[in-house]
Amino acid sequence: MNVVVFDLETTGLSPERDAIVEIGALRVRDGRVEEGEHFQTLVRPLTATGEVLPIPWRVQQVHGISNEMVRAAPHLADVLPDFLAFVGDSPVVAHNIGFDGGFMRAAARRHGLVWSPTAEHCTMRLSRQVFPRERTHNLDVLAQRLDLGFTRGGRHRSLGDARVTAEAFVRLMERLRG
Repeated sequence: MNVVVFDLETTGLSPERDAIVEIGALRVRDGRVEEGEHFQTLVRPLTATGEVLPIPWRVQQVHGISNEMVRAAPHLADVLPDFLAFVGDSPVVAHNIGFDGGFMRAAARRHGLVWSPTAEHCTMRLSRQVFPRERTHNLDVLAQRLDLGFTRGGRHRSLGDARVTAEAFVRLMERLRG
């Protein structure tokens, strides 16, 4: 299956009140992560009225993206068309697609664009299918369960999380097929 795996970092949990601060994505073809085909950018978060939306301290502690890091970053209006072009007509994958897809739908709507991938797959949902007796299905636990062996350095940054999600997706699909 050929898909685009993506992850977002944001200023908070609400697609209507909060903003995207980083987008990371990579392509998976025939069960392999395509190393040279990725999309990654920091994003300067703005409110609907165009004011800079500060990243709360507690959120900075989660993903490590500071207000200083995004001060000179492009605005979402400038990078969203490029990201949508990168996705193209590919199905998309995210861990907790409801969160990332919700942010993408809200962001696209605000900028007069459409987020309508041909299909959306969720590694959290797949994890629940493959490991129905397990209670926890967050990305860290799933990576351990699948013995992905990632290092924490890339976690909670969009491209690092997209990479872990891509590897998890490939392994989960193999288990579902086998």
